[in-house]
Amino acid sequence: MTDKMKRNSSIDPALNEAILDSISDGVFTVDGEWRITSFNRAAEEITGVAVEEAIGNYCSDVFRSSMCESTCALRHTLATGRSVTNRVGYIITADGGRVPISLSTAVLRDSTGKVIGGAETFRDMSEVEALRQELAGRFQVGDLISHSPAMRNVFELATAVADSVSTVLIQGETGTGKELLARAVHGMSPRAGKPFVAINCGAFPDSLLESELFGYKRGAFTGAHRDKPGRFALAQGGTLFLDEIGEISPAMQVRLLRVLQEHTYEPLGGTKTESMNVRILAATNRDLAAEVKSGGFREDLFYRINVIRVDLPPLRKRKEDIPLLADHFIRRFNRLQGREVVGLSSATLSLLMAHYWPGNVRELENVIERAFVMCGGKRIEEKHLPPELSGGESGDTEDSSIDLVKRVAEAASIRRALERNGFNRLAAARELGIHKTTLYRKIKTLGITLPEQDGRTS
Repeated sequence: MTDKMKRNSSIDPALNEAILDSISDGVFTVDGEWRITSFNRAAEEITGVAVEEAIGNYCSDVFRSSMCESTCALRHTLATGRSVTNRVGYIITADGGRVPISLSTAVLRDSTGKVIGGAETFRDMSEVEALRQELAGRFQVGDLISHSPAMRNVFELATAVADSVSTVLIQGETGTGKELLARAVHGMSPRAGKPFVAINCGAFPDSLLESELFGYKRGAFTGAHRDKPGRFALAQGGTLFLDEIGEISPAMQVRLLRVLQEHTYEPLGGTKTESMNVRILAATNRDLAAEVKSGGFREDLFYRINVIRVDLPPLRKRKEDIPLLADHFIRRFNRLQGREVVGLSSATLSLLMAHYWPGNVRELENVIERAFVMCGGKRIEEKHLPPELSGGESGDTEDSSIDLVKRVAEAASIRRALERNGFNRLAAARELGIHKTTLYRKIKTLGITLPEQDGRTS
């Protein structure tokens, strides 16, 4: 397209605009100062930004891409003169939505060959991404992946709250992936281009936690030789993740409550009140509602952070995800270490399925990493697992290894039959060759989660 434009400098601008608007891919061009000079109709539709708002503005303010900060394809093209083709990323639309895209870039030159800017084309890959995940039988938010209907509910809620500025409380056992979910919410939000700052509230005593959160001024205490910004300042415009918020003391709870109510704070030793433009995501492995009843956590602070609550289920309640997660970790370690481990033996997988997983996904990742190191061949075997797994011990689980594997396989078979039949239970029972009352009983016994809208006949 750019070569033709260069050779055909006398082309009618109105015709040129009509040609660009007829293209189904988004197209925009920038000048040497990175200001948008053209913006076609498809670009408007994909980004949600009107051409009048785009023209004359910096491309990074309009085309908010995951690559803008560090891996800008157009910047690379203008610096090297080499085009980029089909690079995958995502953009944040005008209404805060997250759209996967594939983009290509080119240099724009005038009739003398002088570089006058660049052009970028991009394609909405939403349908392709949805189809890919559907074919893979999984769904994903950020770095969290799952087959489980219980996690599907979590992902849908996380996607829905990403556009909001409301405080989110993520509850779940240690190792379930609370920070990964928080990062995913931030990544899908309009604040994605701003900082994500995390702090483990349980790792600091009160005096240090206060200075970590609010910062301090020079001379505030012995050793404070210079000003230091706190996490609220570092997260300005972005997201602050307060991990293990249930661990903070009553005195610190009072200070934090005031900040969340007034959206202002004062650094230690400071006399000036600072404004706070930060979205708060909090997480805990405690039951904060029970803590409130027992007097261990302030009720007013609980209601302030519990605007939207997301409960992450433990791994033992979504064991159908174990093969998927194990494969995910193996592929990651293959990339990091340049190896070609192909997967788990069936006996190894059976032992993983039988384990209780008190440490949840983090424990599974550690087990796979250890087995990966111990494995000298192409496949992880039973002998590569730690003793508590390879010895057949299954912790606190109430089921034997064989029974548990059978239950997981049976639940997966029933769930697939329900999905194939649009969750029409009678049709699924016929396909499985069982009576519908038997199916109802198994659904309840196996803890299979069904959607509110199912395919039952009236």
